Amino acid sequence: MKTESEPLAGFAVGVTAARRHEELAALLERRGARVVSAPAIRLVPLADDAALVRATAECVGRPPDHVVITTGIGFRAWLETADGRGMHDGLIDALGRAGILARGPEARGAIRQVGLKERWSPESESCAKVLKHLLEQDLRGRRVALQLYGEEVPEFREALRAAGAEVIEIPVYRWSRAGDSTPLRRLVGQAVAGTVDAITFTSAPAVVATLAVAAQDGLEEPLLEALRTRVIAACVGQVTVEPLVRRGVPTMEPERARLGSLVRTLVSDLPRRRSQLLEVRGVSLELRGHAVVMDGLLRPIAPAPMAILRALTRRPGHVVSRAELCDVLPSRLNVGGRPWPRDGRPQADEHAVEMAVARLRRGLGRPGIVETVVKRGYRLACDPRVVTVAGADAGG
Repeated sequence: MKTESEPLAGFAVGVTAARRHEELAALLERRGARVVSAPAIRLVPLADDAALVRATAECVGRPPDHVVITTGIGFRAWLETADGRGMHDGLIDALGRAGILARGPEARGAIRQVGLKERWSPESESCAKVLKHLLEQDLRGRRVALQLYGEEVPEFREALRAAGAEVIEIPVYRWSRAGDSTPLRRLVGQAVAGTVDAITFTSAPAVVATLAVAAQDGLEEPLLEALRTRVIAACVGQVTVEPLVRRGVPTMEPERARLGSLVRTLVSDLPRRRSQLLEVRGVSLELRGHAVVMDGLLRPIAPAPMAILRALTRRPGHVVSRAELCDVLPSRLNVGGRPWPRDGRPQADEHAVEMAVARLRRGLGRPGIVETVVKRGYRLACDPRVVTVAGADAGG
């Protein structure tokens, strides 16, 4: 398999999105990634919710001075609810009289689609910028309609009230955890074990749900540690990153809050940040998440042989003992991704190492790259004095 047209080949990427899950997965797979599907949340419409109908009637009866539209899907759902209750035209008229603030391009597009025009919108999907813009005005006695996006935003609401505004909250939908948490729990385990290279998040509730599922299995801290070190947290926008930033997790986000932009950023950053390149016996080896690229060809490698190869590349040209290699095999890692104690279970033995090395040699398809040093262990067949290693794990 050639890698030029599939820049994410050899990498595994988790997808936690609920809405547009298939679209994001297809974009990643088209670029060669192995997608681990694990929807973290589901969207629950509130079309029959009395609070939404009551808030809509209030906006129609007394048009607000300002309206904050936070999501395109939420705005369209609001109009559908109004239409079902015979209030569509009245709501459009009320919105046309108000100053509409759109949180980012998706909300902006939905507003313009029905013939309305926003008064102001930030380039990013930043609630903080929308709030700052509102607070720069005199809000005393003003009425502000705030479309919620799956959860309450008490800081936003209370800041407006403190400035003297009357706030009308528009609860269009809410987020709920996915009905079956098994795929998400599996993704968490793979992230902790190091067999996925990135996890994509398209909403803050998806981040919260993922951390909550990890906490149920006692894996929240191991997951956070994985996200801080070896697994990229790829977030679609500024709102999405907030729960991770609060926990000290570095994030990757595109300049524009779009799925296509998110994938393009992953294509640019993931190989650069999560691959390792070195020369062995005149052969160029590029280690990716679960594969090796040799001479431009991708060679998938199973988890145990890949763990052996990564251990050898951390000390290229030097002997790594069988005992040390036992500790990196997946069978030697507990559910938290840490080695079991020497008196614990299960134990990987030297036979397991030998089997993994044999599989590694078959996977590489070229003899002499991994050498056996009798009674000592294994080494990559290169001179440690002149070896060059480049990539995220170099010298790790």
